Amino acid sequence: MVNGRTVLERFPAGGPRGSWPAEEFAQARRLEGLPAEVVMDLASDTFLVIVRSGETVADVLA
Repeated sequence: MVNGRTVLERFPAGGPRGSWPAEEFAQARRLEGLPAEVVMDLASDTFLVIVRSGETVADVLA
């Protein structure tokens, strides 16, 4: 958990397709019922696919 968020996956921002892999991963999680979203972590130069606190993976899957 990072700052009230559960990180599902990380994608490098310098990849040739930019945020697309992260957006595609998040969309697939949303189709599974997880309220996933993509945010940029400037410190690590990565796109994070997250679920915000109060919407943990365990809560959604239960």
